[in-house]
Amino acid sequence: MIGFIIRCALAATALFFNTYLFTSGHWGWGITFLFVTAIIILSFFRNENMILSLNQMRLGNTDKAKKYINRITHPQLMPRRQHAYVLFLQAVMNTQEFGFAKSEQYLRKALTLGLRTGQDNAVARMHLAGICLQTGRKSEAEKLLAEAKKMDSSGMMRDQINMMQNQMKMAPSKNQMRMAQMMGGRKKMPRMK
Repeated sequence: MIGFIIRCALAATALFFNTYLFTSGHWGWGITFLFVTAIIILSFFRNENMILSLNQMRLGNTDKAKKYINRITHPQLMPRRQHAYVLFLQAVMNTQEFGFAKSEQYLRKALTLGLRTGQDNAVARMHLAGICLQTGRKSEAEKLLAEAKKMDSSGMMRDQINMMQNQMKMAPSKNQMRMAQMMGGRKKMPRMK
């Protein structure tokens, strides 16, 4: 929030100074300073923490990426697409801390807000399928994986999707898991004669 306030103050100062330059007759400096003012105003539409987080993810440093994405405290104040990406990155990187329910909620909200590329949509659906598989919703996981396979036009995630489908074949269904839990709690005693 402090960054937003500083950005607003800088934008107001730059706008005031720019109008002063034009009214005082310094047209050359006024036109030059227009670019500076435009850069400051464009910073409202791009969050620096999200840019740093995506850069760290690209470099493969997930700890720093997690640190940067967790600095964003009010993503609902951001534009819609950036809000979706913040929720997506938080859900993917903080699954251990959030748990399955909150991660699933964040991923579903990110998908409804709209991720930009088909690749990101495929990754989100694949993570959702993994959560559904872990919680015993095999049919929903299969449907999500089929959607992810359609959206992966470049074929970059083909191996991960095939591996997850193989895991699904070995995973027990919800009824089998429930039966195993019920039978595991009761031990059969031999009959006394």
